[in-house]
Amino acid sequence: MKISAVIPARYGSTRFEGKPLADILGKPMIQYVYEGVRQSKWIDEVIVATDDQRIAEAVKSFGGKAIMTSPTHSTGTDRVAEVARKLKSEIIVNVQGDEPLIKGNVIDKAIRPLIVDDTLQMSTLMTRIKEVRDWLNPHIVKVVVDQKNLALYFSRSPIPFPRDLQISRLESNPFGTSRPLPKRVFKHIGVYVFRRKFLLHFSKMKPTPLEKLEKLEQLRALENGYPIKVNLVGYEPLSVDTPEDLQKVIAYFSPPSGLSK
Repeated sequence: MKISAVIPARYGSTRFEGKPLADILGKPMIQYVYEGVRQSKWIDEVIVATDDQRIAEAVKSFGGKAIMTSPTHSTGTDRVAEVARKLKSEIIVNVQGDEPLIKGNVIDKAIRPLIVDDTLQMSTLMTRIKEVRDWLNPHIVKVVVDQKNLALYFSRSPIPFPRDLQISRLESNPFGTSRPLPKRVFKHIGVYVFRRKFLLHFSKMKPTPLEKLEKLEQLRALENGYPIKVNLVGYEPLSVDTPEDLQKVIAYFSPPSGLSK
């Protein structure tokens, strides 16, 4: 079966305009994402879906493939679906354009469930949350899964919540590390794998109540009764949402002082 990865990348952003083109040691961020996706052993082609000619030209300059899409899309999934309509691939992988640390072996763990189980329509990834401050952070999406690692719920709230936990003590010292979190506390990683037909169907569904409340698209699938397989990985994402996040990524890629990379 043919598998295509589509990276949605828009220029406009309220917190960081033009971030796909943000420079990281001489290369635009979108190039790091593209090259990371290319490392996958299962993906046959990688496409950047963008609404801006500057991004398209940058992708072409490093030998990548870019497709122009409508500037009216409200979500990255809609942008990916527009490209998917023109493809014949059976599986479409949606990789966020602000994940410069993403690697192919991580993406492959999201793809595998749809290869081994032809009844699954959608899969994604999670990693363990170790810090209390991340568990309490509403900008970090949490996921609860069942015994088969099928998603039960995604939320910005700290879930699951131990009944006997004294939240007031955590709030007074959210950076403390002396209170270990339960083992089954997971952070969602925004890599989505769809069967192409389901993606096109999903993009036409109306937003659901919980989706609109949490501002999380994946809840649309759960609210309509579609299971989502969630594989556990050791990858710790470092998404770029702000210029401050970009500095963290630059520090990650920078060699130690006095040493060459």
